[in-house]
This record gives sequence, structure tokens and C-alpha cells, in this order.
Amino acid sequence: MLTFIVRRVIAAFFITIGASFIAFFLVAHAGDPLAKAAAIQQPQAREQAKLTIITALHLDQNFIVRFFLWLKGVLGCLVGQCDFGSSITGNSVNVDLANALLISLRLITAATVAAILIGISIGIITALRQYSGLDYVVTFFAFLFFSLPVFWFGVILKDGLGIRFNDFLQQDHGAFSWRAIIIVALLMGVIAYSLFGGQLYRRLITGGVTAVVTFGAMYYITVTHWLLNPSLGIVLIIVISAAMGLGVTVLTAGLRNRKALLTSMTTVAVGAALWYPLQYYFYQGFTFWKLMLLLLIAIVVGIVIGYLYGGDDKGLSARTGAITAVTTSFIIFTDRMMRAWHSYVTNPQINGRPIKLTLPATPLLKGDFWIQTTDVFTHLLLPTVTLMLISLATHSRFARASMLEVLNQDYIRTARSKGLTERTVVMRHAFRNALIPLATVVSFDIAGLIAGAVLTETVFGWKAMGKLFQDGLVQTDPNPVMAFFVVAAVIAVLANLLADIAYGALDPRIRVK
Repeated sequence: MLTFIVRRVIAAFFITIGASFIAFFLVAHAGDPLAKAAAIQQPQAREQAKLTIITALHLDQNFIVRFFLWLKGVLGCLVGQCDFGSSITGNSVNVDLANALLISLRLITAATVAAILIGISIGIITALRQYSGLDYVVTFFAFLFFSLPVFWFGVILKDGLGIRFNDFLQQDHGAFSWRAIIIVALLMGVIAYSLFGGQLYRRLITGGVTAVVTFGAMYYITVTHWLLNPSLGIVLIIVISAAMGLGVTVLTAGLRNRKALLTSMTTVAVGAALWYPLQYYFYQGFTFWKLMLLLLIAIVVGIVIGYLYGGDDKGLSARTGAITAVTTSFIIFTDRMMRAWHSYVTNPQINGRPIKLTLPATPLLKGDFWIQTTDVFTHLLLPTVTLMLISLATHSRFARASMLEVLNQDYIRTARSKGLTERTVVMRHAFRNALIPLATVVSFDIAGLIAGAVLTETVFGWKAMGKLFQDGLVQTDPNPVMAFFVVAAVIAVLANLLADIAYGALDPRIRVK
């Protein structure tokens, strides 16, 4: 496998160089970089501006020499000395790229992870519930989101989820009207009744319970103004963590596996017991790396608990404990983020309008780790949802089709005829094989997200990779455009390499030694 990876890396290296040559040729002949300088009225200033641009872009050399001069600077990245050249304004492209890349990667990573997790989950569920109400509804919205232009959907989100929600918090103080509570409760009840299958009385009970729960939740939010000062609290943390722990156990081992179930519940109990001490730790100069350290410790604790309980399959219990530790940690982290919400909303620079419509961060915002992280999330929300929903449609449809194809295979029928439980058939036999085609889809979609991010960043006014690329094209500035291309090419190549590695991890039959 290592030899295979090395060969793919070498091949990808030369493919990237070849593609860079084609892109450089197209960019170099896309327009005249001296056009704006030629429009300067004063002869001396005009000649000086031309000379500056000629020197910066090596326009006094032929095309081949210019490409290799550019390539020499880019290949310096292999030894930590990147040089993407200068723009026609004289600014270093390295500086502009460093500032833009982190912002764009934040957006692309958030959208990719959310789209993969949610899209594949929805696709698998709809495959298992083929031709149900849920399947039809998801199919309708999948095609709807897939058909919507990215820029149009971003504008709609800015108005519907951004401006209107901010007005709701600022003017209504997060309080729903009685009419809204009743209508939403009834609507959720009807949706639950329509989506879930089974006998009529079970569907009526499901719809009724959903309507009552929705009514109670919205009434509680209104009475307590929960949206202005939200929190979960230790009781709700325990309930949600235990429910997620049960879900993890069902998916990984099944509730009949008592060792795995005890591992999951013990991990939840440890997380709940540490909730109070963690509150003190959260306030003591908390940073991102401390957060990662806590997550790593939580995973280790879950693994240790799984091995201590033992059982016939210690590895299975350890995996269950590790995943439960991650979900419990996420709930505790979410609770702490909620507790910072009130301080963030009442900050003078936020002015009671937390959902941000433009820019990747609030300029000159002061606050601790939690305030800054909340600010990042509020700025990421709308662009991430915009990119995620388009990709989510693709992932959910491919996941559904792949799962249905696998479920119709002979070995699945054989597994069922042997008396295996449906959970075992789906999770241990079907799910893993259904993921193989999705590895290819995801790798191609990541490259598509980079292109979609250009439009999304423009709609939301982000000065990131999209802005760098757009300004380079408008100003006929080749170096920023080539910097964008190189980054996009490297990300696409890495995504395809990871897809190849995923093939071997998912199916031992195609592993390369």
C-alpha cells in the first residue's frame, strides 16, 4: 500500500505541473496586464507603472521562461520557501494567499464534513425506508437543492435565516406568538405522521407526540426567552448524551451486547461527572489546543473503559466507548458555547444581531475563546449551509443508490437467511460496501466545493480565495489566479489520493501491496 501511495503522489506531482502549465498559458494570454498602466495620463508615471509590472511579472521574458521562473518559486514550497510571485500592484501573493487560504479552508472543511455526515446518513436511511413518505420528501428536497444556483440560494438564506432571525431576536426578544406556536406544532405533527411508516394508530401517536413536544418546546423557549440566553444544563446533557450513547451502541454492537452497552453508559456517566470540574477549566485561558487535548483524553477514556469491561470483543467495546466519548464531549462543548451566547449577543459590536451576513469575522471584536469561537460560527453559518445543502443533495442520492444496490446483492440475502439481525446485516455487511462508490463521489465533490466557494464568498462578502481569484481575473493579474489554481489542484489531488486509500480500507480485496 505504501508503494502504491508513493506512486500516486509522484504521478499527481507531474499531473499538477502539467495542468499548471496549461493554466499558466491560458492566464498569460487572457488579457494585457499593462492595460491599466497604459491608461495613466502622465507619461512618466505611465512608464514607471509599466516598468514595475514588467519587472514583477517578468514580461520581458518569453512565455516558457516566465512559467519556469514561476514554477521555481512554487516548488520552493517543498522546502518551506514558497514564492507565488507579486501582483501587479506590487503586493506579495504569499501574504494575500496566506490570509485567504485559512478563511476558505475553514468554510470548505465545515461544508464538506457536514455534507458528508448528514448526506450519507440521510441516504442510508431513505434506502432502508424505500418508497416511504420520508423517501419521497427527501427525494423532492434533494432534487430541489441540487437544482438551485449557489448564489441565489445564498441570497435567500441571507434574507430568510439571517435578517429575519436577527429581527426576531432584536424586536420580539426570541418570543414566538401563539399563532406561530400552534401552526408549527400542527405542521410538525403532520410531517411526523406522513414520514413515519407503520400502522395507522402508531402514525397517529407519533404525529400527536411530535406536535405536543414541539408545542411544549416552543412555549418554553418563549416564556424563558431561551434564544437570548440558551443552555442545556446537567440534566438535559445527561439525557441527550445517554440517548446518543444508546444510538451509538445500537449502530456499533447492538443492545444485546451488554459489555458495549455498559461501556457506552459508563462513558456518559464519566462525562456527566466531569461537567462541573470542566466549567472551571473552561474559564482558565481556554484555547483551541486545550480543546483538542480534552477531546483526545475523552477518546482515550472511552477506549480504556471498553477494554476494562472486556467481553468477547474488546475492540468493539473500545470503539463504542470512543465514539460515545466524542458525542458526549460534543454535547458538553455545545452547552458551553450556548452559555457564551448571551455575552456575545449583548456585545456592543454585535448589537443584538448575531447571525452575520458578511465578512468571515467581526472586526476588532474583543472577548475570550468562547466569544471568538461563537463569532466564527455565526459568520460560518450561512455560507456553510449554502454550500452544504448543494453537496448534501448529491451525497444523499448517491448514498441511497449505492445502499439499494448493495442490499440487492446475493450475499445480503445469504446473511439474512442465516438469521442475522437486520442491524448486523446493514451495519456490518451492507454499509461498508455501500461507502466504496461514495469515496469517489466525495473526492470529486470537494473539487466542486472549491468552485462553489468562489460564488459563495462573493455573495457573503468574504475576502478569501474567491476574492483573490476574482480580482486576479478582473485585473488580468496572473499570479493570484495561479495561486488559487495551485491550491485548488493540490486539494483535488489530495482528495483523490484519500479516496484511493479509502478503497483499500473499506474493501480488503482491492488493497495494493
